[in-house]
Amino acid sequence: MLYLKRKIDAFLSEWKANPDKKPLIVKGPRQVGKTESIRRFASENYTSVITINFVEEPKYKMITADGYKAADIIKNISRIDPSKRFIEGETLIFFDELQEFPDIATALKFFKIDGRFDVICSGSMLGINYRKIESNSVGYKTDYEMSSLDFEEFLWAGGYDDAFIDDMLTHMRTLTPFNELEMSVCGELFLNYCILGGMPAVVREFIEKGTFEGSLETQRQLIADYKEDIRKYADGMDQTRILNVFQHIPVQLAKDNKKFQISKVASGARFRDYRGCIEWLNDAGMVNICYCLNFPELPLKGNYDETKYKLYFADSGLLVAMLDEEAQEDLRANKNLGVYKGALYENVVGEALVKAGYQLYYYKREDSTLEQDFFVRTASALIPVEVKAQRGTAKSLRTLITSDKYEDIHYGIKFTAGNVGFSDDIYTFPYFCAFLLKRYLAGEQSGKL
Repeated sequence: MLYLKRKIDAFLSEWKANPDKKPLIVKGPRQVGKTESIRRFASENYTSVITINFVEEPKYKMITADGYKAADIIKNISRIDPSKRFIEGETLIFFDELQEFPDIATALKFFKIDGRFDVICSGSMLGINYRKIESNSVGYKTDYEMSSLDFEEFLWAGGYDDAFIDDMLTHMRTLTPFNELEMSVCGELFLNYCILGGMPAVVREFIEKGTFEGSLETQRQLIADYKEDIRKYADGMDQTRILNVFQHIPVQLAKDNKKFQISKVASGARFRDYRGCIEWLNDAGMVNICYCLNFPELPLKGNYDETKYKLYFADSGLLVAMLDEEAQEDLRANKNLGVYKGALYENVVGEALVKAGYQLYYYKREDSTLEQDFFVRTASALIPVEVKAQRGTAKSLRTLITSDKYEDIHYGIKFTAGNVGFSDDIYTFPYFCAFLLKRYLAGEQSGKL
């Protein structure tokens, strides 16, 4: 099976090389490639790999019967399966499907103290109280959050190397327009990514076949699996509410006003009744929440209204898979995005920002037409980010930059279908450059621009 290079690969190598390493917890949504990446790393770096899957082998939930000390757990694993080999300094113990047995996290402290074996836990962010896990293992673990492939990993899957990506960044930093060939190649690659998303099963199928054949069916199966997970891991009445919210996202994103309205989900629905559902979907890694700022100024944290927000899919491919049949066919055959054009590009740029490590914020002034898609920050400035589906002026962006009211804003970023450009303190970049924004801004901070 084709292995897809992932950013976690380099992280795992660095983790292993650390002589003072702590047990590692890799968490993320379902089916984003956590287990696959860990298994590959394990097979290449350890003489013995002890894999405990709490879903496939629930009997291993008994390994803490004598307590959480490493020696006791190892003894109990050997009692269940005496063929498992524990070699000091050469063994990785991999606890998979952590969400089925989160208690094992309590043992991480004792494995760190014991120090004879490396330990990795992996689990989906489904209905797990990670705050409880944190309290049981604080100071004795390292966390890594994994998502579906970002656009850079998608390019790697297609055979493009770091030099290709560095060249894209150079275009941004030097404000050098891409030539016609570059725009065509990068634009097509990005549109493919928009349609497919970054779920490994979908990307691998596309790379192996070289066509979109079967990708929609795979995406829809993933959606069905997500819905089944909601039914399995969500409690009581919340199951129905969470499913209702999840299914309403595409419809609400297609509106001009993309603010998510709970009142549209069900008759008489109120925010206070659905707040936990929104948080559940976010914690599960299924959606990205974008909160409305009270005012566009620093700091961002604490400066937002939790009752006003937009919801985006954490993977754009899942959004595409939930569109109506006609839109699906049109999108794939004719590349005509129609009513969903703005929604899709806004979703995929928001996804890129989250995967780069940003929290999502927007701004909408109630008494005017002033509205801004996203905001990011550097050490000293607040930067509005516009996603333009149609050609034309970005009036709100210009207002935010030129008005004396917004002291933290000095320039803006606009992502469009067009080329690189700069005018009136607005830097314009093609959509396909969105994944590089953090590196671009880091260059500004270090004086590389």
